[in-house]
Amino acid sequence: MFPKNAWYCAGWDHDFNMIANRLVPREIAGELVMLYRKADGQMVAMEDRCPHRQAALSLGTKEGDGIRCGYHGMLFGPDGKCREIPGQTKIPERATVRIYPVVEKDGWVWVWMGDATKVDPALIPFAVGPHEPGWVLKTDYMPVNTNYRLEIANLMDLSHLTWIHKATLGGTDAYTNAKVKSTVLERGVRNEFVVRGLPLPAFAQHLFPKGMLIDIDYHVTCTIPCTWVLHFRAYTAGTATEGPPNGQLILDTWSGQAVTPRNEDWVDYYFSWGTSVETTIRGLPETLIHGAPPAFLENKAVPEAQWKRMKKNPGGNRLRIANDADGNKTPAVLDKILAAEAAAAMAA
Repeated sequence: MFPKNAWYCAGWDHDFNMIANRLVPREIAGELVMLYRKADGQMVAMEDRCPHRQAALSLGTKEGDGIRCGYHGMLFGPDGKCREIPGQTKIPERATVRIYPVVEKDGWVWVWMGDATKVDPALIPFAVGPHEPGWVLKTDYMPVNTNYRLEIANLMDLSHLTWIHKATLGGTDAYTNAKVKSTVLERGVRNEFVVRGLPLPAFAQHLFPKGMLIDIDYHVTCTIPCTWVLHFRAYTAGTATEGPPNGQLILDTWSGQAVTPRNEDWVDYYFSWGTSVETTIRGLPETLIHGAPPAFLENKAVPEAQWKRMKKNPGGNRLRIANDADGNKTPAVLDKILAAEAAAAMAA
């Protein structure tokens, strides 16, 4: 199940250019959506299903600001109303397709999947995108064959860096033993912690002195249903054993990520990574974004294998350990939101 009265990321704004009148199909929270830009640049998010025989409108063509179905030629305006049916003059009132509210913010495209009369711009998740002033952020994308609950739980449990990402991100026991300050928000969770005396990630070691160790100050915010935003600052290893690092700041970075469920079995994983202008060096943002996929492929393998086994054995989870605590908080917030929506639907 997915929250309905919520905003979902459909990709970066630069994914939706106007070259060749591009129509972009997406599956979001179990619904088929097509996105495109009108002549004035505004986005339209339209149900990707013709009401005639359920043909994919994304396989049609754009005419002006409307969409011509490629099966029998019905023309729909950006308001979802049919304007023309070849071969007849009368247009039935029910010849419409659903239009979803859509907003561009922070370099991301957000689609409201719930009741359009309840649309709430205040619920657009906190995010950091590629146009953030003072930052150099690069973007990428990866599909993952898993349930999105497993993905968001994985992202909020950074103790797994010790084991999954030893070769790529330099995971050590510091992550397993980190003292995490965790704050449950109305629609998410924020985790803060410091890890000390870490080696640099393998893909960035050539940019710094050999054998250099660092302390990292992490601030991680996950907002339901789909965003995970990481602000981490790397310092030369200092002498502080408690509180903020006291070494020299060498790297100030943001990573904005969105885990958008297509359905119960797949998520679209959009991510960015980059540095502040003050701490960047030539080629570093590109190094970060090109170094991320190998680590994310390690992350991809684990939840994909989890989901395969959980479907075959739904009651197979027999243990809980201390490091489950942080990862379990985000699904708990998700369950609370789902329960509130179900109660509201029952009352209605």
